[in-house]
Amino acid sequence: MPDSWPFSGLLATAVAAPTRTTEPDVREDRDAADDDLRTLVLHAKTGDSDAFGTLYDRYVDLVYRYIYFRVGSHPLAEDLTSETFLRALRRITDFTWQGRDFGAWLVTIARNLVTDHYKSSRYRLEVSTGEVIDVPLDGPHIPENAVVSAIINDRVLRAVRDLNPDQQECVVLRFLHGLSLAETALIMGKKSGAIKALQFRAVRALARALKHDLA
Repeated sequence: MPDSWPFSGLLATAVAAPTRTTEPDVREDRDAADDDLRTLVLHAKTGDSDAFGTLYDRYVDLVYRYIYFRVGSHPLAEDLTSETFLRALRRITDFTWQGRDFGAWLVTIARNLVTDHYKSSRYRLEVSTGEVIDVPLDGPHIPENAVVSAIINDRVLRAVRDLNPDQQECVVLRFLHGLSLAETALIMGKKSGAIKALQFRAVRALARALKHDLA
């Protein structure tokens, strides 16, 4: 397998020792972003449609990807994403921070909609990791890229399916759907640090399973 095979680079990056980011500028930028988000939410709670539109633009991909991961259907994911934001618009006056991000609140609404859908339609609630990976990635929200091209390789798929459920979900969300650490943490209900550790263990397990393919 050539050194340029995309998953080789992914492994090299993921297993590298984590660096600590404690620069004051980074903390200040994060605090400023949090303040901006709170301002947007406060304006949206008072009926500011532009503020809610900005929140929609910021979180629509996260919500869509989460729903698509659960249902495996682009049209259904689009419908449920729209319903998620309609419910959020109707209920935004009830939103309180309570130590969680606005995106986590949206994902909770989306999770409940997915649950209701499967209860009413008598389908299975969960879509297995293998089925999600095997779905053709032809939708507008999940672009083809080098990582996707690598991860759909048969050997990699088999190795991913041998991971434990949390590791499988982390790998699929991070590398197949391209979610950030923060987005993955929201969806999996874990802290970003826990996702980093989970990703590290998953990628190390894949490296061991694929050591002959990645040589």
